[in-house]
Order: sequence, then C-alpha cells, then structure tokens
Amino acid sequence: MSDSLFDALTGRGLIAQSTDPRALNQHFQAGPVTYYCGFDPSAPSLHIGNLVQILTLRRLQRAGHYPLALVGGATGLIGDPKMTGERTLNDPETVAAWVDRIRLQIAPLLDFEGKYAARMVNNLDWTSELSAIDLLRGIGKYFRLSTMLAKETVARRLASDQGISFTEFSYQVLQAMDFRELFLRYGCTLQTGGNDQWGNLLSGVELIHKANGVSAHAFTTPLITKADGTKFGKTESGTVWLDPSMTTPYAFYQFWLNQDDRDAPGYLKVFTFRPAEEIAELEAATAERPQERAAQKALAWDVTALVHGDQATRGAADAAGALFGTGSLQALDLPTLISAVAGLPTAQVTPAAGDMTVVDALAASGLEKSKGAARRTLGAGGVYLNNSKVTDPDAILSPADFLHGRFALLRRGRKTLGVVESVS
Repeated sequence: MSDSLFDALTGRGLIAQSTDPRALNQHFQAGPVTYYCGFDPSAPSLHIGNLVQILTLRRLQRAGHYPLALVGGATGLIGDPKMTGERTLNDPETVAAWVDRIRLQIAPLLDFEGKYAARMVNNLDWTSELSAIDLLRGIGKYFRLSTMLAKETVARRLASDQGISFTEFSYQVLQAMDFRELFLRYGCTLQTGGNDQWGNLLSGVELIHKANGVSAHAFTTPLITKADGTKFGKTESGTVWLDPSMTTPYAFYQFWLNQDDRDAPGYLKVFTFRPAEEIAELEAATAERPQERAAQKALAWDVTALVHGDQATRGAADAAGALFGTGSLQALDLPTLISAVAGLPTAQVTPAAGDMTVVDALAASGLEKSKGAARRTLGAGGVYLNNSKVTDPDAILSPADFLHGRFALLRRGRKTLGVVESVS
C-alpha cells in the first residue's frame, strides 16, 4: 500500500472534491480499503468519460485496495437526473442487455484474480425484491426533504419549466442505498464518481453514518475539459464509445492522436499509467518538436491498448501512418482498411458505371465543393490518390487503384481524407 496514494491521485489531477482529504488519506494508509464506482446502462456502451472512473478503480487496485464495479441494473431503469429534462425510460429487456455489454467492457480493465481481486456487482440483486414499504421504512426515514431538494440538479430542474418527476427525484435514494448495501455486504467504505455525482455520493455517506454510525468516504474526479473550449469525448461523428462496433479502434486511436498539444500531457496523467517523470519528458519533447506529436502518440497507443488490446492498436497505428502517407496502404489488411476508412467522406462507384476521374471523385466524396474547385486544388499540387500525388487533371480511377478491389483513398492537402468505394 502506498502511504501517499491521495497525493498521487491529486498530482495526476484526479480529485476534484472529497469528504475529508486528511481522513481519506489516513483511511488509505490504514487499508486495504474496499471501494466502488457505479456505471448505469444508459446506452449499449460506455464512453471515454466513463473510462476516467474505470481507470481510477484500477489505480486504487494497483495501490493495494479492493474494487467493486457496480453496473446499475436497477438505477439504469430509473435514470440519473439530467440538468435539462427527463430521461427516456428504457424497457427492462434493453437495460438487461446493456448491463451484460457493459460488464464485458469493464472486465478486462480490472484484475479479478489475485490478492486484491475486483468484484462485479449489480444493484438489481438487492432492489428487485424490495417492496415500497421496505424502502420507505428502512431507507426513506433517513432522508430529509430539504437536503434532497438542495441538490444542484434537483434545484435546477425544479426551477425549470419541465420540473422533475418523483422517479428521477428518488434516484439519489437508490444510489445511497447502493453504498450502504455494499458497506453491509463487503465492508465498502469509499465511493468514487464524476464531479456531477457529488450530491449523490454525499447521500450515501450520510446514509451510512445515520443508519450504521460509521464514517464513510467519497471523492470525485474533475470534469475533463479541452483547451479550445469544445466538449471532451465528442467528435464530428459523435460520442467516442468503448465498444469497437460503435467507435472503431482506428477512430478511437485517431481521437487521442488528434488532441491539442496543450491537452495531451494532462490526458496522459488521467488516462495512462506512465510515471510523472516520463509524462514531463513527453511534454517537453512535444513543446520542442510539436510536429513529432510525441505526447499524442504515447497517449493514443496507451489508451487504445488498454481498451482494445495491443493487436488492434498496432493495426490502428499502422493504418494512421498509411492513410497520412508515412506507411504503406498496400500493407493494410482488409479489416484494418475498413476500420480506417469508416466515417470518411465516401463516394460509391459501381464497375458498370464506367470510369470516374479523380476530379469527379473529389467532388462526389465531398472533399471539394465542385469539380472546378477540385481541378484548382489538383493544379496546385494538393491532391493524392493512395498517397501518390495526382498531376493529370483527366486522371481516371482504374481497377488497380482500388485496394483489395474495394477502396481508393483520396487526400486533399496533408490531412483531409476521403474514399471511393467500389460496390457491386
């Protein structure tokens, strides 16, 4: 066990709020501590915002503490209150399927064997048979309405035109009950979560103190932000998911590779396990030679390998190099190529449709607004077909230009990519 775990977490920017920093630090030192974080199945996959919490569980486990990963089969049926309005209630079959998918995503990121083995739990196990009377008599008596109404999300919703339903208002009771149940079953004394969960975490701490006379602890991680003010975890195509069928390993890798020089060192602290000294060296190297993107490459490799494994990461890295001219497109196998071009602007052509010129392809794929603009870009030397510069304004795509008989890669300038797909 580390006697400076709290300081180490703080140094990596992973603690936004905590119930009592000194007491929590002492709790870690007196450990091992059993702790938990909850993940509600509100979608068929977790996203990279959830990854902050999973990796925080992993850090504490590596420091000699016992993690509980709670997938909320019960709370997922209710929905954590949002700032803006009521959630759509998903049917039980859908939620149950999402629970299974999310459990599979969390499992590889924690160690479920060995001295500090993790445990996966589902709050539906202790709520499904709970009657309304039992909930009100056994749990509800410890909650004061004034405190519940003062929670930021609740207060904001009450002040809005939409208001808040009793269903969502009761969510904080269920989450608090989860903490107490895990305390009773496993001796869990610490809950972690995102900064937006602070009020719910405190509800659990207070419930354990009132019902069992024991001091429990909680801390939150900060909201991850971007230096340019845009929302972290979003791309032009939407949320960055952990499920490879929803965000391909290539797209996942590219997301991290494309981070701003100002953001990459901080993300290395949060999303990787590299020591502080190594992160400082990568930050310095990126400042001195930004074109090499040392911090971003380390970030992209580490996070993609954690989520998707070394083989998928190697394929994504090879594809990234090949698409941008520093590797061989011809060396990419078809599955990697399909992953790499997914989401790119695409023009489809059938073999029976006749010849398509490169100029036609640029306009059809949307890389240029018109054929005239495409000709001008080509004349200026800014058009590439499969990483070879095109100089002939009448150049035609031939069958040999389609990699694996299916894709021809177009590039405008250094970074703007599109693809022509041959379809039967």
